[in-house]
Amino acid sequence: MHCPTSAPAERYVRLVEKFHNDPGVTGLSNTAQSSRGFGASALKINTKIFVMLVNDALVVKLPRECVMALIAAGQGQRLDPGHGRVMHEWLTLAPACDVAWLPLAREALAFVASRRG
Repeated sequence: MHCPTSAPAERYVRLVEKFHNDPGVTGLSNTAQSSRGFGASALKINTKIFVMLVNDALVVKLPRECVMALIAAGQGQRLDPGHGRVMHEWLTLAPACDVAWLPLAREALAFVASRRG
C-alpha cells in the first residue's frame, strides 16, 4: 500500500520531475501552479493533457474502463470541471487514495500518447 507522506503539491512536483527525460512531455515548468486556471499545472504529450493537479488532487486521463474500476474500488471519482458534466476518461484521485501516483501517471501518458486527434 502506498502511503502519502507530504502535501499534494510537493508530491506533484516530485512526480513531474520523473518525466523530465520523457521525450515529448511538456508542462514540466508549471509544477503545482493550479491557481492559473484549468490545466495550468498539467503535463502534456502531443499538446494533450495526461495528468494535472487540481485543487490538491491528482487528475489523470485513462481509459473509461480503468476509471470505472478505480471508482468502484473507492480510489476516486470522475472529474467534474465545474460545468456539471463529468468527464468519463478523467479520474480525480481521492485524497486518501492508496494508489501510487507515478504508475498511474505513466499509464495516463501511454493512453494519451496512443490516441489520435
